[in-house]
Amino acid sequence: MSQGVYDPVARALHWLVAGFAVIVVVLGWAIPGAARESGSRELLLMLHRSFGLLIIAVILFRGWWRLSHPPPPLPSSLAAIEVWAAHSTHLLLYVFFVLQPLSGYINAAAAGHVVSFFGIVALPSLISESPRLSQIANGVHLAGQFLIYALVGLHVAAALMHGLIRRDGVFERMLPRRRA
Repeated sequence: MSQGVYDPVARALHWLVAGFAVIVVVLGWAIPGAARESGSRELLLMLHRSFGLLIIAVILFRGWWRLSHPPPPLPSSLAAIEVWAAHSTHLLLYVFFVLQPLSGYINAAAAGHVVSFFGIVALPSLISESPRLSQIANGVHLAGQFLIYALVGLHVAAALMHGLIRRDGVFERMLPRRRA
């Protein structure tokens, strides 16, 4: 049973953030394996930061899009706690997909590092150097990844439950449309 689908822009933004998130995680995991002060480490950091900046831009646009283009309603068969869990998880994903890149930027800027967007343009440092602030932001960034992993895992598990077990149309709402 189909409960309506997200519009094409919402679906595209969802999958764009998902793709960027996979890229930024893979890059983040690769960084510790690169030698300090090496060109490969600097490239990994620049790419990790650049994709993080893309995520924050896309998620902010996606948040605006969602507010101006409400999603289709959830099935009436869902219990109130399930509706609350879905809305809460989505809200937390939006919040953490903003906070995570922001904490990464603060970590780098407070450590005195230039944050470059794909080597094309350097972002201005909006904060002065502060080793203490850099350490705090780094701690938030490192811990935040695990919160995001948990939220994404919950989101994917719920989607799969709806698609494979309940078959109530919730899973299909965000899938790319198939041409008939």
